Amino acid sequence: MLSIKLPDGKAIELQDKADGRELAAKISNSLVKKAVAIEVNGVLRDLSTELHDGETVKIVTDSEPIALEILRHSTAHLMAQAVQTIFPEAKVTIGPVIDDGFYYDFDYKGTFAPEDLLKIEKEMARLAGANEAIVRSEVSAKDAIAKFSAMGENFKVEIIEDLGAETVSLYSQGAFTDLCRGPHLPATGKIKNFKLLSVAGAYWRGDEKNPQLQRIYGTAFYKKEELDAYLTMLEEAKKRDHRKLGRQLGLFMFDDEIGAGFPMYLPRGGMLRAVLEQFEREEHIKRGYDIVYGPTLLKTDMWKRSGHYEHYRENMYFTEVDGVSFGVKPMNCINHIMMYASELRSYRDLPVRMFELGNVHRHEKSGALHGLLRVRAFTQDDAHIFCTPDQLHTEILDIMNFVSDVMNMFGFEFIHTLSTRPEEGYIGSIEIWDKATAALEDALKAQGVPYTINEGDGAFYGPKIDIKLKDAIGRYWQCATIQCDLNLPERFDISYIGEDGQKHRPIMLHRVIMGSVDRFIGVLIEHFAGSFPFWLAPEQIRVMNITSDQEDYARDIAKKLKMAGYRVDMDLRNEKIGFKIREAQMMKVPHMLVLGNAEKDEAKISVRLRDGETRNGITLADYMDAIAKLNSTRSLALWA
Repeated sequence: MLSIKLPDGKAIELQDKADGRELAAKISNSLVKKAVAIEVNGVLRDLSTELHDGETVKIVTDSEPIALEILRHSTAHLMAQAVQTIFPEAKVTIGPVIDDGFYYDFDYKGTFAPEDLLKIEKEMARLAGANEAIVRSEVSAKDAIAKFSAMGENFKVEIIEDLGAETVSLYSQGAFTDLCRGPHLPATGKIKNFKLLSVAGAYWRGDEKNPQLQRIYGTAFYKKEELDAYLTMLEEAKKRDHRKLGRQLGLFMFDDEIGAGFPMYLPRGGMLRAVLEQFEREEHIKRGYDIVYGPTLLKTDMWKRSGHYEHYRENMYFTEVDGVSFGVKPMNCINHIMMYASELRSYRDLPVRMFELGNVHRHEKSGALHGLLRVRAFTQDDAHIFCTPDQLHTEILDIMNFVSDVMNMFGFEFIHTLSTRPEEGYIGSIEIWDKATAALEDALKAQGVPYTINEGDGAFYGPKIDIKLKDAIGRYWQCATIQCDLNLPERFDISYIGEDGQKHRPIMLHRVIMGSVDRFIGVLIEHFAGSFPFWLAPEQIRVMNITSDQEDYARDIAKKLKMAGYRVDMDLRNEKIGFKIREAQMMKVPHMLVLGNAEKDEAKISVRLRDGETRNGITLADYMDAIAKLNSTRSLALWA
């Protein structure tokens, strides 16, 4: 007999050789239907894993977040099986789970068309209906290489050879076998609600020098209503696509002759960005930040000293000036460190807070570029805080409050993640990392916000708090981050004179609020579907006349509004007023001032709001009072 301990401390007696399925059945019949995997002493395993005496075992049900990953991973294998059933010449490469689903990369000489996805889905449904057992086996690496070589799966052979392990795990369902760590669902019959979404190009292992593959994206859910809701959200996302709206609203453009990944802001987009950046400057000044500017090119020796050259150079651009190697900055921290080091600092001077809307460049692979959301040249709302250990906790809390104030103003919900030391490729000692991580975690606990741990995803120089925004249709975006760094101050030997008259090492906080301003604009476009609040809209007011009789009156109104600081355009064309209004609505202008003879004669205006509501016969003074409130409060409403 086996004695298995449950998470609540209760012991369950089972027959020898029992597995997770038998444990679930012993607990309750209903649990058997919900069980998808088990955790054995905290390690995720297949439901079919044989149990041993004294182990602590938790049944993972289909309602848990990790269960969704298992479903999607198993669905990726089902898709690969279906592809090879229909297209036997296709070779499988890798098929991981991603945030909203999964993908699998295939080496296939033909081109997967949209109608092929429907065929693959149909075959997946047939295979799932067969309810084939998904079976794990452990084999020697040598035998696995022989097996995949015989199958012509050279990509799998390369993976196994690179692993350098003595044994590997395989998963089989029917005639399909794949290399995988698992775990997976017990059988294909649990895969019911899935959808293949799109096909894209990809390179083997992300390297443009390697063979080009075809990537099929898909998603899966346990419940049909969840899949339906997700597909509805995707349709809404298409309507909100910032690339489409960017063209429609005349905000920004890209040009291959300039270069992929380098955005250009058109007049309306330039105005939007200017308003957003001015807001940033004002908010930072309120909070005690000094505005600084640093150069774009720094000697490569500086990047070597910081560790960027060793750990980040594949993301950087380099050039040569007068025989000296320079790196184009991918971030602003070195400039700010050197500014800090330019004068002797006392503990009384700290904290020093430097803020820069810094233009940076990063080498993104062409396949990763995506409108404003992933570019090669962008502006960070970057700041670095140099403080004493006693000030660290308060400074982190102040940054968290800053982020909260800004995101609440835009109507974003948000979540926190603590990203810890990478397993490799980091600088500094584990002791330093532990101190920095503890400081961030203490602040999260003091703030009382829920957070998750993202093991190993810290920057190479320090752990970080990542803050993800939830937009109007439920998608999450990574924007704000707070990084605690005890390593770069050491590398650059910066210090302050303490109360004891001795030199001490400051702690450095790297932080962004919006992150990439360009990316944040892309997120805002999609969040608001291009209908920006009044205070942020590049064109706040459009003045339009009904006939030529009101042209002078319209010009006078527009001039007074412009002199008051509002962003105003006029439409005085000889067109029907309905046509003018529709054009303004297409451009998502918040306020349209419609002026006819009645308004002119009474020295009043009629306001049509973007949502169709009208305010007739009001004085210009009353109107300006209302919009002043919208501007000063940065309200999301269309009317004060």
